[in-house]
Amino acid sequence: MNSKRINKVLIANRGEIAVRVIKTLHKLHIASVAVFADDDANALHRRMADEAYPLGNGTLKDTYLNVKKIIDAALDAGADAIHPGFGFLSESPELAEACEANNLIFIGPDAKSMRLMGNKVEARKIAIKHGIPVTFGMMGSHDEILAGADSLPYPVLIKAAAGGGGKGMHIVWQKEDLKNELERASREAEKYFGDGTVFVEQYIEQPRHIEVQVLADHFGNVIHLHERECTIQRRYQKIIEESPSPTLTDEKRQQLCETAVKLCKAIGYRNAGTVEFIVDNDMNFYFLEMNTRIQVEHPVTEMRTGIDIVEEQIRIARGKAMGWTQENIQPQGHAIELRIYAEDPENGFLPTPGKVTAYHEPQVRGTRVDSSIDGPCTISEAYDPMIAKLVCHGKDRQVALETARQALKQFIIQGLTTNKAYLWEVIKNEDFIGNNIDTAFCVTHQEALLNALKESRNSQNVNDIVAAFLMFDFCKRQVEQRTENVWEEIGYWRYRMQLTVDVEGQKVPVDIFAAEAGRIEGTIGETPFVVEFLQYDKKQLKLMLNGRTETVYCSVNDEQKTIVNFHGLNFTCHRTDQLNDAFDYACKETVNDKSRLVSPMPGKVVKINVKEGDEVKEGTVMIVVEAMKMENNIVATGKAKVKKILVAEGQMVDNKMQLIELE
Repeated sequence: MNSKRINKVLIANRGEIAVRVIKTLHKLHIASVAVFADDDANALHRRMADEAYPLGNGTLKDTYLNVKKIIDAALDAGADAIHPGFGFLSESPELAEACEANNLIFIGPDAKSMRLMGNKVEARKIAIKHGIPVTFGMMGSHDEILAGADSLPYPVLIKAAAGGGGKGMHIVWQKEDLKNELERASREAEKYFGDGTVFVEQYIEQPRHIEVQVLADHFGNVIHLHERECTIQRRYQKIIEESPSPTLTDEKRQQLCETAVKLCKAIGYRNAGTVEFIVDNDMNFYFLEMNTRIQVEHPVTEMRTGIDIVEEQIRIARGKAMGWTQENIQPQGHAIELRIYAEDPENGFLPTPGKVTAYHEPQVRGTRVDSSIDGPCTISEAYDPMIAKLVCHGKDRQVALETARQALKQFIIQGLTTNKAYLWEVIKNEDFIGNNIDTAFCVTHQEALLNALKESRNSQNVNDIVAAFLMFDFCKRQVEQRTENVWEEIGYWRYRMQLTVDVEGQKVPVDIFAAEAGRIEGTIGETPFVVEFLQYDKKQLKLMLNGRTETVYCSVNDEQKTIVNFHGLNFTCHRTDQLNDAFDYACKETVNDKSRLVSPMPGKVVKINVKEGDEVKEGTVMIVVEAMKMENNIVATGKAKVKKILVAEGQMVDNKMQLIELE
């Protein structure tokens, strides 16, 4: 195959994967072209790229899933190639074919391979044909699957044929639930992949999820970059990945990797891909699926092997032989990746779109951060809630985990709730450390993890948090606007101040009897304190607190409350003696009014299951609201009658808007 020139690449994606691809393009001195929807006008990937083309407004089908717009942007930009990233159109044969029709290089496998392996039903058939073990499965229409409901080996798993990332995936424990779950999975699959086809397969209880990274060029060379363990998942979304797998023996590791290579050779696969397996308690492995694209967790492999997988993708797409042979690849140490999401673990892991008020990446040796943001910004409810990936490397698993713990504490994201503290509790959990895990780990350990999260917060000294908040509150204008007169910052008191600080609802009395520029002295409760200002830079506040040095991060949210990050945890604080311009003091609304049904988060109404006059009971699903790629059921809390429906399907709502009035 003749080598092709690539001077300019359009990235048909957004977020951290677009940023990550742009970094490699810059390294290779290849011009980068971003595309962006209107709500991504200020996104990091748009600002980093050499050029950027708008996709307009509308749904995903109107923007990042619109093949014609992507191709037109590439042609207008004079791009030679398109890199699809992951998600969106990354496994779309239509995009690959459109590239070929327009003399553009698609940086990925060809359309034939995508159709063979991108569809889980076809992939299973190929695996069976080539003697690769698979679990029991059933394909067909909904009616055909329901007709065979009695013969299914419950529990079973419904999966989207064209999907990935856990979307359209549901466990069915009994026959009675099969019909509803088929419809729900099909609806999700249609929404996210444009194909509502689903199938059913046997659900292996207490499984491990292990995958193999592969690369293949146009000269018949196929290699693996060893395996990654992705067993820690929530709602079928991987949240922690590590390499090597702490589960496999050397013998099983070799068998697994060789099986992945065998499958790729059998179908004539080209470019980067990932072959995924389920491993049971007896160390039997079963082919699960193949992702015909780069994976979210590819940095784990890159950290161990030193291979830039995106660079290899480009090399292969140009028609060159790979720069590596199997013998050349010598992985070093242990790597672990933690995915940081905008979600609230203590509130059912609901998505938390909103404004980021402060962002600071950890500066710890052996870490890498792949992120979609670089500072204060808005996280939209329209997209996946993943903000960043923290990847840590060490000489062994223990060192890698310790590096991850240090890095998590130093990773600052304020303004919205994330799962960062939850991930901290997972990686210090004894069962995780001892590798006593399966894909249901987050479910079976949920209570223990959430209790540990609460204990970590409760163990922090509230007096220290108050002292840090006061120093920031008193000095923020002085340090940010270089105001000279500190008394203007303190307020209406001159010689003695008595005030109350609210920390996450806890009222803490403070008596200040000495305050001057850079120093506050007094009592919090009955405990004396002295806090001195040392340095402030980009929301990082260094201070001397009762004789010891502390570093905290402080920012102010839209409600004019201060978020203090203390020892890696965020606490919201405000002075009760100061009026808050963001709060409507005349508002008489009661949050606990059960007649007012509101959404727990901003999102889009995708389904209304009731009509005015309907009688409902506790648990009745009345409305389905979709936010950040997740459907959330809004249910009745007791017996009631639907008095009025105040929203319509397709309408965007926030967490204050009344959806339904009940009586």
